[in-house]
Amino acid sequence: MADSNSNRTMLSVTGFSCGGWDSVASTRHEIRSPVTGEIIAEVNAAGPDIAAMVDYARCTGGPRLREMTFHDRARLLKALAIHINANKDCLYALNPLTGATRRDGWYDIDGGIGTVFSYASKGRREMPDDRIYLDGGVELLSRNGNFLGQHVATPLTGVALQVNAFNFPVWGMLEKLAPALLAGVPCIVRPATVTSYLAAECFRLIIDSRILPEGAVQFTVGDPSGIFDPLDTQDIVCFTGSASTASAIRSQPAIVSGRIRLTVEQDSLNATVLGPDVVPESADFTAFIDETIREITTKAGQKCTAIRRILVPERQLPDVVEAITFSLSRVSVGDPGLSGVDMGPLVSARQLADVRNSAARIAGETELVSGSLEQITALGVEPGQGAFFSPLLFRCADADNAHTVHSVEAFGPVSVVMPYRDIAHASDIANRGGGSLVVSVFTSDAEAARRFTLSSAPWHGRIYFNNAGCMAEATGHGSPMPQMLHGGPGRAGGGEELGGIRSVLHFMQRSAVQGSPQLLTAITNQWVDGAAEKLRGRHPFRRFFDELAVGDSITTGKRQITLTDIEHFAEFTGDRFYAHMDDAAARRNPFFPGRVAHGYLLLSFAAGLFVDPEEGPVLANTGLSDLTFEKPVVAGESIHVKLTVKRKTPRTPEYGEIRWNVTILNQDGERVAGYELRTMNSMQPVGGSVADG
Repeated sequence: MADSNSNRTMLSVTGFSCGGWDSVASTRHEIRSPVTGEIIAEVNAAGPDIAAMVDYARCTGGPRLREMTFHDRARLLKALAIHINANKDCLYALNPLTGATRRDGWYDIDGGIGTVFSYASKGRREMPDDRIYLDGGVELLSRNGNFLGQHVATPLTGVALQVNAFNFPVWGMLEKLAPALLAGVPCIVRPATVTSYLAAECFRLIIDSRILPEGAVQFTVGDPSGIFDPLDTQDIVCFTGSASTASAIRSQPAIVSGRIRLTVEQDSLNATVLGPDVVPESADFTAFIDETIREITTKAGQKCTAIRRILVPERQLPDVVEAITFSLSRVSVGDPGLSGVDMGPLVSARQLADVRNSAARIAGETELVSGSLEQITALGVEPGQGAFFSPLLFRCADADNAHTVHSVEAFGPVSVVMPYRDIAHASDIANRGGGSLVVSVFTSDAEAARRFTLSSAPWHGRIYFNNAGCMAEATGHGSPMPQMLHGGPGRAGGGEELGGIRSVLHFMQRSAVQGSPQLLTAITNQWVDGAAEKLRGRHPFRRFFDELAVGDSITTGKRQITLTDIEHFAEFTGDRFYAHMDDAAARRNPFFPGRVAHGYLLLSFAAGLFVDPEEGPVLANTGLSDLTFEKPVVAGESIHVKLTVKRKTPRTPEYGEIRWNVTILNQDGERVAGYELRTMNSMQPVGGSVADG
């Protein structure tokens, strides 16, 4: 683990495997400071016993996680996020060693913690308190409904091996851990060596918290040779990093054979577009410039979402170049530990050489308008020290005939500005990057936004629109949000990290379960129409949350609908739609036999039939969904209601949500309407029970 004791100048990084920290190996890999070039850390260079780690995850961590429900795991994630957040000062103390400023660290450290909080919340709100996730609704597979299908998702029984990039050692780890652990799959973390000491310090916080069950997480550094060999069909590899490394992983025999799942999020040539409607000195123009500068300089441009290509209308090119050049000239480059420094160094001397080489290739078909390819002197360091690099802006006069600007990424503070003729041309240029994680468009032109989306969406994982109407709350071009997909097609790798519950499903197997309503109800813990119902003595509304069971049901008495009811409802609500008030007009409508009762009158009368009026365990009606009106009701006919507990979800120690299946039937037992009702019911007091109502 990383030793962040301020009295020591050397950090020592080891792995955590099979329940304990690895001993310090005799063979060590040195990590040098990107600021001074001095040795700041040593990492175990010997390869781990990956087979033992995989076996430990499968046999120890996996079973413990799968014993829990999604809500249990979500609570663990919340507790973990609270713990890391309370102790994050040690992470910020190490952050400058990576070359990152405090602002850069916020994206990495607080961004990672926020992602864990988000998945904890989504797990409680959007997933059941169960071990099976229902994907979609019940499918009718037979004429009479006696044979049905339901897609379900269950956790993989293997391990998630995450291979992370150097630029976000905290966020990159946490944004993979959160959905995997929520799914119920143990993880092995393999950080990039050059910033592994920061990832290790965060991992130490996780282990020291003792929140996760034994075997849920492990950490490995050192020689990665053979790391994929023990993996099999129930395992998944999650990679973030360069296209070259992704290609090497894809060529591994275990991956080529298809026996191991692989998700990839790799570098891409993201673009930003200044809309054709935006003029200089407008709020949209200012936001465009500000966000472009932020994306060029944050993490010294070492972001997979950074803006590499800047697309502007031909007439606006001079203004944009002038504005960006002026802003870049004011960027302070230096020791990230100093106040007033806007941008730190690249992560290593090797990265500096790679970025300079890529920038030189881009220079071959462009004009450099801001910055220098030569070594720069940075604030707070001696001349010639560190991996510092000037922010660069190139201008490409002809994006249609250029090649390098659409194929070479300098993974640093390097961007190219180029003109376009119209929004279709802008879309074509953006798409020439071969697939990106994100493209941003600054516009208030709704039609231009739609045309751009239709032509560009297949090429980009995320399309981010910003303008004066939303800029105060917009999250940013380069800020992947856990609720939304982070990934992209083609060059971006084809993966879909993040994306809310979608990303949880990457760590699960989707299966189609087919059978009778009774069996599907038992399997899914959700009542399916056609399954047996339990008719118990007390009214369901008189029972506490923990007294109710899936399938508990009541069938009400009948109520006749009269013409007076219909006319009174119309007068009282103001709903005088002709189908309720004009018999001849209603008969001309192909859906009605004549004047019919309002659908909402039926809902109101249905509630009157099944609601128990006394104070009791039902605290509130929180809404209804999936409402359908299936058969009209005319004056003289009657309705009754069948109310069945469909699903139970605890929300707090004091109350939980009950989802009821509500079916409104007529006097002949035919379905008139149906919907799902949600109520909050209080838990039973300890040692007490409600009296019969």
